[in-house]
This record gives sequence, C-alpha cells and structure tokens, in this order.
Amino acid sequence: MKTDQKIEKNASTEEKIKEAARIVFTRKGFAATRTRDIAEESGYNLALINYYFRSKEKLFDMIMVEHLHMFMQSIVGIVNDRSTTLNEKLEILVAHYIDMLIENPGLPLFILNEINADPNKLIAKIGVDEMAHDEVYIITQWKELVAKKKAPPINPVHIIMNLVSLTIFPFVASPLIRNRTKISTEQFNVLMEERKKLIPVWVNAIIMSSVKQP
Repeated sequence: MKTDQKIEKNASTEEKIKEAARIVFTRKGFAATRTRDIAEESGYNLALINYYFRSKEKLFDMIMVEHLHMFMQSIVGIVNDRSTTLNEKLEILVAHYIDMLIENPGLPLFILNEINADPNKLIAKIGVDEMAHDEVYIITQWKELVAKKKAPPINPVHIIMNLVSLTIFPFVASPLIRNRTKISTEQFNVLMEERKKLIPVWVNAIIMSSVKQP
C-alpha cells in the first residue's frame, strides 16, 4: 500500500480511489465494505482516502450519484431515439437496466433510500429535466400505436412501471432470492441475463392482451 503520498487533491488520485471503491462495493456490498478494504484495493492509505471523501458513506453516495446520472443521460438518448420502434426501445431499456445493475448491485437500495429521504434532492442530483413527460419521444410512439388500435388506451406509465419493476425488483430482493434458492451471485446474474429477452416478451404480452379486451 502507498504510504508516502503528499496530501494534496489530485483528480487522477480521486478517480483511482473511486474506481477501487466501486469494485469493492460491487464485490462485497456497502455494509460489508470497510474503508480499509478500499485502501487496499486502491493502494492508497486511509488518511488519503479520508482526506478526499471523509467517510465510506460519502464515497458510496458520490459513486452511486455519478453512475445514476450517467445512466439516466443514456436513458434519455434511448427513449428519444427516432430510429427505433417502441418494442426495440423496450428491449434496449431492459438490457441497459440489467447491465447497469449487474455492474452496480448496490444502486437499487441507494435509490430507494434517497427517494424515501428526499426524492426532489435525488432528481436534482442526477438531472432528469430532459425526461419531462410530454417531451419523451417514446410517449409519442405509444400515442401513435393507440391511435392505430395496436396498443390499449391506457396511460403508458403503466407499461414503464411494469418494465422497471420486472427489471429492478430481482436486484432489490437478490439477497433473499439467492438465499432461498441456494444460487450464487454468478448464477443469479445468469438469470438476469436471461431476463433481457424474457421481460420485453412479458411486457408485450401484457400490451397485446389489453388490446384484445372488449
């Protein structure tokens, strides 16, 4: 471990510590991670890490907010892409969500905690102004399908909620699911990879069954 760094803020050092922390948080989870673990992974001493980030909690929050901000910005690009159909968007969104959550398994609980604490503060942190309801192209596509009677005349938020729930809940409940089914994290991730194909099928089936209702 490095012990002779001069205590002065350096962007490269900060990013290396954050990357090491992300690796350890992903591997061990927030609760089981010690600041010393991050120090060992990064090669920097505890004093330097505390100088940059003050606490494990602040470091975790910073990493999660940055990843969530980047993720939401990419989501904006997906839902406003005029070159893809609505079904293609659903497939891309599910794959995008699952990839992000496999890489950052602590993110769902972080989001839930932040929402319970102060949802407006979380929105301000991650910046989602571009996703105002009327400005999202995926909503326009939904309205066009409704007009052609290829989608039910319901609020499309129902579809988004179903998609997000089917994607995110398994990660929230991952410890319980893995404990009760006796599967490893790697086996759980394989199941999540399978859901990339399954969830769009299920959501589309819900849409089509609603269309057929008298």
